[in-house]
Amino acid sequence: MKQILYRLFEHQFLGRDEAKEILQNMVAGLYTEAQIASLITVFLMRSISVEELAGFRDALLDMRVVTDLSEFDPIDIVGTGGDGKNTFNVSTAACFVVAGAGYKVAKHGNYGATSVSGASNVMEFHGVKFTTDIDKLKRSIDQSNMAYLHAPIFNPALKAVAGVRKSLGVRNFFNMLGPLVNPAMPRNQLLGVYNLPLLRMYSYSFQHSGNRFAVVHSLDGYDEISLTDSFKVITGKSEHIYSPEEIGFERNIEADLYGGDTIDKAAAIFDLVLEGKATTAQNNCVIANAAFAIRVLCPEKSIAVCIDEARESLQSGKAAEKFRKFVELNS
Repeated sequence: MKQILYRLFEHQFLGRDEAKEILQNMVAGLYTEAQIASLITVFLMRSISVEELAGFRDALLDMRVVTDLSEFDPIDIVGTGGDGKNTFNVSTAACFVVAGAGYKVAKHGNYGATSVSGASNVMEFHGVKFTTDIDKLKRSIDQSNMAYLHAPIFNPALKAVAGVRKSLGVRNFFNMLGPLVNPAMPRNQLLGVYNLPLLRMYSYSFQHSGNRFAVVHSLDGYDEISLTDSFKVITGKSEHIYSPEEIGFERNIEADLYGGDTIDKAAAIFDLVLEGKATTAQNNCVIANAAFAIRVLCPEKSIAVCIDEARESLQSGKAAEKFRKFVELNS
């Protein structure tokens, strides 16, 4: 590792196979926590290359617990994290809005590393027990339209570096990898990223996958559609910058989306959203993200129609109903 670090400190890049081997060695316990932290720090000081990202991804996918949910053709809705905004669990709430609208979701998530509450935190708060049991996952997605895949139990590499990531408390290349290594490998994905270079990198990666996707970034730095500013969306066929007003929403401010300083507070906001008791800003943010996920699945539908579907799911109580069923099946 010492020689690898020296090369990286001199601004050299890793090849795809090298990157794959390094991640495999991490899992094998061949590096100290200090060495892993140093490696992570390198990629805070310079951008990760497409080859490096592909190599790290190859290693994670090789080591994953394979989980075939293809019969449901689900979508994953996920942000990279690392935007420093500490929002409430927008993408997780959007998953249940999409589920309430009648679509299948296979969400890949983890505990918060750079925020108070990640998807796994809010799930666990509600008594959800994580599993790799394919029969339980299939029953969950069949009956509640939602399956949740807790990253550390599906991939030993993510568990191996969890402590270092939490100690550092800053975004890192594992934030970038998480959305690319959903063990179910869904053909549909809405992915939020925290900067424009990543938007380009992910869109390039997805262009060659044959999947249906949308990569989104709010221009003021959110890794989701925050409605606090205009946001860019890249799909396999187009790219467009939308303003909140253009799609029928009022503009939010950053304080509207704050998730609080404890998991309890973040979970309380999550509950209020699904129960239809949240603020207009919180509801609109979740509806917007759910709508663009629906449009990934149904590109023939207009954005207005997708927003209407998402809003109806939330306001009718269907999203909350799917969440209650999901908790019942997974507790």
